[in-house]
Amino acid sequence: MLRILLPRRGKKDDLVPRLTKALIGALGVQVVLFTVSAAFPPDMTRARHSSPVTLDRRGTWLRALPVEDGRWRIRADLQRTDPTFQKRLIKVEDARFWWHLGVDPLSLTRAIGSTVVHGRVTSGASTLTMQTARLLEPRPRNLGSKLIEMVRAVQLESRLSKREILALYLTLAPYGGNLEGARAASLSYFGDEPSSLTDGEQAMLIALPQSPEARRPDRRPEAAKRARASVLEKMVRAGTISQAAAYEAENEPLPRRTPFPALAWHVAGELARNAPANQASVVSTLDADLQSRLEPMAAAVAGAQGPDATAAILVVEIKTRAVRAAVGSAGRDRAGGWVDMTRALRSPGSALKPFIYAMAMDDGLVAADTQLADSATRFADYQPENFDRVFHDKVTVREALAHSLNVPAVATLEKLGSETFAGRIEAAGAHLARPKAQLKEAGLALALGGEGITWRDLVMLYAALGDNGIAKPLAWTEDEAKTRDRSSGHRLVRPEAASQVLDILREAPAPRGRAPSALTRGGPSMAFKTGTSYGFRDAVAAGVVGGYAILVWTGRADGGARGGLTGRDAALPLLFDVADAIGTQASAPRPIAPKSAPLALQKLQAEHAGPRLIFPPDGAAVQVDAFGSKARGLVLAAEGEGLTWYVEGQPLDPDPVSGRAIWKPSAPGFYKLAVVDAQGRRVTARVRIKGE
Repeated sequence: MLRILLPRRGKKDDLVPRLTKALIGALGVQVVLFTVSAAFPPDMTRARHSSPVTLDRRGTWLRALPVEDGRWRIRADLQRTDPTFQKRLIKVEDARFWWHLGVDPLSLTRAIGSTVVHGRVTSGASTLTMQTARLLEPRPRNLGSKLIEMVRAVQLESRLSKREILALYLTLAPYGGNLEGARAASLSYFGDEPSSLTDGEQAMLIALPQSPEARRPDRRPEAAKRARASVLEKMVRAGTISQAAAYEAENEPLPRRTPFPALAWHVAGELARNAPANQASVVSTLDADLQSRLEPMAAAVAGAQGPDATAAILVVEIKTRAVRAAVGSAGRDRAGGWVDMTRALRSPGSALKPFIYAMAMDDGLVAADTQLADSATRFADYQPENFDRVFHDKVTVREALAHSLNVPAVATLEKLGSETFAGRIEAAGAHLARPKAQLKEAGLALALGGEGITWRDLVMLYAALGDNGIAKPLAWTEDEAKTRDRSSGHRLVRPEAASQVLDILREAPAPRGRAPSALTRGGPSMAFKTGTSYGFRDAVAAGVVGGYAILVWTGRADGGARGGLTGRDAALPLLFDVADAIGTQASAPRPIAPKSAPLALQKLQAEHAGPRLIFPPDGAAVQVDAFGSKARGLVLAAEGEGLTWYVEGQPLDPDPVSGRAIWKPSAPGFYKLAVVDAQGRRVTARVRIKGE
């Protein structure tokens, strides 16, 4: 019988199927684990509900936002956290942090062995990743919770990098009271970011999260000292600090908790709220030093204007459009102080007039010395009048803008086209809000503040004047500022028009008590314009000086009327004070040489001494609305020391309330006025008074 002998299968032949089955099994386990992990991911809610910190341009803390229940859970920023502190934290809490996968087998084995030998838990096995898992999902401290933490730790390791896990731990770690995160603890206890910590401060930040309430230095000083000493001893054993340095650190005074900074409260909070979910710090364009000087100034000015008054300030660096200071109110302790008035829609009053004339010059409609009529004029159903209800007959564009006359501005806007003007303003990036939604077209009242605008948009327009007519959005972060510097922007007006308007604004009368910049050694050359809204609700002043655009405003947050507070009286002095605080470089204004000066001005220039008459000029025809003691009267103006006014040879007594020279003509006709200074020098003018 023939037998067919088959070769016997050896051990190598059996090994291949077994390895295959093992690999398939391992793969199956991984698939199951991955599926379970994907179906039951770690709860990252507490990680998402954390606050970034808004910093100034140099890294100074401005403001962070609290999270639920008023807790300060400040998002960690490893780039701004002392690297030595990070190394020591890992050495003390989790020496093999960079190598394990969430659970440290060596620590776990040691902890189990110690528990078996001593019959109780004598050492922990929690890694920083496991502690982070526990902080994300707090549970009772028992064996079941520990097993869940181990699973969650592995899940975190599969989802996040080691640095992300470390940052998450330093964000969630409790430090006593409502403090969570190393940044919150460092600022509250040590008064600064954890970017540079002493040895004692590092030891305290490492010790506190293990028993935050029992070791609080502000409430449990002795326990805090013992905990700090224990951590310093561990640092010595780990070789991260010398014995002598540890002894010195052990004797550092314990810190006390202090309030968090709240500079630029409105804007810093806005930037923090709008920051991406994974961003720890927002580097704003604000300058903390300048901001800290301007906020008290705004509070002082508002306090002097009444209990319901508030104020706002914006300072913009023209080159980059970086907002270097933003004061949203005069303080949260005042009426409406929680409202950011830089974002509120308010009436600009006459503050838009420079742009009317700039666009008219740009279109070739007027020049600086074009004569305009300043007399009672009706434009369809609209009849504007000057603020002091006095008309000046023929004036130039230069005079009309420098003295903020209303009728010439409205006439120029009519020639330019109110809809054209509004469209060009909108195209530059500023929004004009009409008081009534049904008004489809911009009206001539736009020249006098008939439409609302935010102060952010208005200062953006003034920055365009200072940048040769180029409009660009404001930059609130340093990254945006770099973009603005490279951006071409939008052409609002040509450089020649912008330059001429700024030259005229530099010649505007300075506020009382401030000499013109050309006469003040070291004083900045300020081109400025004021505005007062109907009912004196808004007093605004905007200026361009030394590479900055500045805007200040005072008023009531609720829009209530305020009697008699104009932009010139209530806002302009603050504008000059802000310019001084910036420390702008001095530069004398360029002279304006009129092509044909008015006759009255030519005569005044020929005189070598004596006071200088401003209003009314010699030969002027002035129209008034009423005569006699009940009339509003004319406010006479002149430059000089110790001035006394005379009308037809009779002295004019100053107004008992304002101290100004107010003349109330008794009838129409020709009058001779004279003003005499303290040295007996005089100047005279013959004027004609007309009625309506």
